[in-house]
Amino acid sequence: MDKITLNISGMHCASCASNIESALRKLPGVSDAQVNFATEKAYIEFDPQILEAKNLITAIEKIGYQANLAEGALDQEKEKRDREVAGLKKRFIISIILSSILMYISMGPCVGLGMPMAIMENMALLQLLLASGVLICGYQFFARGFLTLIKIHRANMDTLVALGVGSAYLYSLFVSMNIWLGNKSFGMSNLYYEVAAFLLTFILLGKYLEAITKRKTSQSIKRLWNLRPKAAIVIRQGQEIEISVEALLVGDVVVVKAGERIPVDGKIIEGYSNVDESMITGESIPVEKTLNDKVIGGSINKYGSFKFKATKVGKDTALAQIIKLVEEAQGSKAPVQELADKVAAIFVPVVLLIAFSSFFIWILSGKGFVFALTTFITVLIIACPCSLGLATPTAVMVGTGKAAENGIIIKNAASLQIAAEIDKIIFDKTGTLTEGKPKLTDVVSYLGSKDEVLMLAASLEKPSGHVLADAVVSAAQEKGIVLKEAQQFETISGKGVVGKIAGSEVLAGNRRLMQERAINLEIAGGDLDKLEKQGKTITLVAKDGKLIGLVVVRDTLKKFAQTLIDKLKGMHKDVLMITGDNRRTAEAIAKDLGIEKVLAEVLPKDKLDEIKKLQADGFKVAFVGDGINDAPALSGADLGIAIGSGTDIAIESGDIILIKDDLRDVATAIGLSAYAMKKIRQNLFWAFFYNIIGIPIAAGLLYPFTGFLLNPIIAGAAMAFSSVSVVGNSLLMRRYK
Repeated sequence: MDKITLNISGMHCASCASNIESALRKLPGVSDAQVNFATEKAYIEFDPQILEAKNLITAIEKIGYQANLAEGALDQEKEKRDREVAGLKKRFIISIILSSILMYISMGPCVGLGMPMAIMENMALLQLLLASGVLICGYQFFARGFLTLIKIHRANMDTLVALGVGSAYLYSLFVSMNIWLGNKSFGMSNLYYEVAAFLLTFILLGKYLEAITKRKTSQSIKRLWNLRPKAAIVIRQGQEIEISVEALLVGDVVVVKAGERIPVDGKIIEGYSNVDESMITGESIPVEKTLNDKVIGGSINKYGSFKFKATKVGKDTALAQIIKLVEEAQGSKAPVQELADKVAAIFVPVVLLIAFSSFFIWILSGKGFVFALTTFITVLIIACPCSLGLATPTAVMVGTGKAAENGIIIKNAASLQIAAEIDKIIFDKTGTLTEGKPKLTDVVSYLGSKDEVLMLAASLEKPSGHVLADAVVSAAQEKGIVLKEAQQFETISGKGVVGKIAGSEVLAGNRRLMQERAINLEIAGGDLDKLEKQGKTITLVAKDGKLIGLVVVRDTLKKFAQTLIDKLKGMHKDVLMITGDNRRTAEAIAKDLGIEKVLAEVLPKDKLDEIKKLQADGFKVAFVGDGINDAPALSGADLGIAIGSGTDIAIESGDIILIKDDLRDVATAIGLSAYAMKKIRQNLFWAFFYNIIGIPIAAGLLYPFTGFLLNPIIAGAAMAFSSVSVVGNSLLMRRYK
């Protein structure tokens, strides 16, 4: 199966999206199709052996919409959106001019305004011509409304508009013909041309404002794309030449001067500078870069000049991956959207039923054809499936875009929703709450010298590559101790290492390893208690079945670790820490941070089991880890947060990826998600409230009690601004600090 993303233009509501999905899913070879109304994209999974991309585009165009490939077409998409806004603006301006003239000549005599005799004698014809001009400006509503009805036997918002406006126009045309034929039963007061014209004008205004506000929701993606420089200076055959960024190859040597943007990812091979990575990582302070340091494409070289070797180009760069993840997130659907989708699927048929019912009820009650027609038109026009379709995706777009601006990648809308519902947050200790770069603090000897204990521990630990081993090996090397080669080396997960050094069997690990190998620890009892209470990690060293000493390291807390825990507590989240370290060491670290619940001595493979226990008790659990060693826990938690991932953002396990190594971003991600969900709930409430209240009033519910009947023009204005208000509410998230 292949996956493809298409840009779609011409959608006016959630029903349009539903209709396109239906048309695509009917095609042989299509296994899944999802259409996002807010992003105007279709995400399709299909069998390339059965059909091609052009067949998908043709199927969409057959029901009245336009489509093109989205991949690598951001500039085209921007141009398309700009053309759409410009086109709607032009059509609205023409419509409002024609409608205003129409209103003047139709209502002028009623309010005592003078009118030339030529106009009075040809009033019906002039109104017909002016109204027809407005209908031509809104021809797409009629084309798409009836095309989807004919092609796939489903209605959408365009169908409602076409029926409502068309009914007013056709009735007025019927009256005009009777006037021209001299039928005295009909007069100018029976004409509805101005209603038809102003209805369509207000709808065009609403669509114009909606297009403008929808364009703003995707500005985060555009800002990221704009970080890409168009050209780069490379050294080829000893000469500096300028080429397009698209022509860069892995291994090219690129020259970057002060003030220029770095074109692609790479590693510095010559020079020194400070680089502003704020637009990618959210970190405002420029980062010092020197020999062998990595640089990120899209960041700005502030001061010096340097040369770097390109390591990732095109779609493999960090910036391209970030954009891809954010685009996928903005196109995904949150679980809360399911209700809106279900309502949208039946919305238009229900509205049509209500409109026809109100028409016949008022006819049968004796109120007359014009009265019944007014309620019919008003119901069709006031109904707004657009607001339902925009309520969730616009908030998702703005929320994920705002997060990306701050170096937080929320991979899909479901993660956004879950992040707002989390009860318990479990932190891995080493490398997450602590720096993960421990230093040697103590060496205790019981048999032989301290140097021998350190030599044996370092010699055995060196092949393991463990973070604690690095601290021991570095300390031994700094002291000038010569290490020996370990034979029959073996790592025992979560416990330690074993091997032979100079013919002796050597163990280096925790209590569990020593107990399994029947090593007597009595001699170290007091030291173990004292050092563990200080939050230090102890490696016990045994030689030929006897404990000979201890090697002790201490990890330091990460910057802002305390700030984060305090923030999460303030958000009423239950914070836990999990580690493979012994309980006393873990509790000492937890005490420093104010974490009350500690899961200690947990093997890597058992972390997921601890998460499942909490989930079984009904809790929504987030796990925060480094994204590499904690992959099972990140995947198994309700929400996996990979922190400190730097530019390596392609971690499949995490649901939320924090690009920069700042613990405060955990709270920011959860806080922003909660704010986005608040906006979604507000949007859905107003979308449902508007339709639940508006449609019955339009049908004439208040008329028997108050004599009030909603004017179709007022209904058109209300419908036009309902979806704009929903999008505008989502855009308020851009102010989130």
